[in-house]
Amino acid sequence: MKTIEVSGLGKSHQGFEAVKGISFEVAQGEIFALLGRNGAGKTTTIEVLAGFQRADKGSVRVLGLDPVADRAAVRQRVGIMLQEAGFFPDLTVAQTVDTWRDFTAAPRPRDEALELAGLTAKSGTRVRQLSGGEKRRLDLALALLGRPEVLFLDEPTTGMDPEARARTWAVIRDLAGQGTTILLTTHYLDEAQRLASTMAIMDAGTIVASGGMAETLAAQSGRVTFRLPAHVDPADLPLPVTVDGDQAICQAQDPDLAAQTLLTWAAGRGLRLAGLEVRPATLEDLFLGSVR
Repeated sequence: MKTIEVSGLGKSHQGFEAVKGISFEVAQGEIFALLGRNGAGKTTTIEVLAGFQRADKGSVRVLGLDPVADRAAVRQRVGIMLQEAGFFPDLTVAQTVDTWRDFTAAPRPRDEALELAGLTAKSGTRVRQLSGGEKRRLDLALALLGRPEVLFLDEPTTGMDPEARARTWAVIRDLAGQGTTILLTTHYLDEAQRLASTMAIMDAGTIVASGGMAETLAAQSGRVTFRLPAHVDPADLPLPVTVDGDQAICQAQDPDLAAQTLLTWAAGRGLRLAGLEVRPATLEDLFLGSVR
């Protein structure tokens, strides 16, 4: 079942075309990463999907519904964590959750929401006293109050310390495992690579790369790097390399096999490939190779 369907979506702001006819789908229980630099069109796309803005062209469906025409029905089934949320600074964390519960149909108990977000110990703390990362965790608690079927997370771990970030990752994985569909934007590419099963990279309002995370990265080249032994001509190596100072870099579809080939060649000549490192393709490689 496709929980999110985007077809030819276009959206302009005061004559500027922020999103230029993009299309993608997200299945139930899937974590989908929508990536791109600032200004690529990610947040505009989320705001259209959440019903905050109307598409200028194309169509979007969330849970089979139009997020603008059917906004009331969609909002009951969707959780949203935007980059900035409006809090009352003098309310405590617990009071903030209680306030949001009053506007949420069949909300989670307050203590459950705080536990999910790792904020139990901060329940009596005033919002203005929270760190930036703790405010993001409060955003998460509020987004999860209604047990959403679809969850939009816009830069969810910004400002979090490593422990809170890892805890948030675990919550996101658990929700997906329970069937929640999650659309995630993040500038932390390692976060996207760890969490998402599918992704799309946006640049200047268009999608420049997309697909299953594992399959897409498997199709990219990894690399083997090592210090080029003295007096060795790079042309004599068994595989083509580029040289940067004393570093030799070998791009390879199968970097493990390339490393074995290079090591076997070096051993046969009594040479040592110092500092040899093998790195498979990463999302960062794909991202930097996709955006202009």
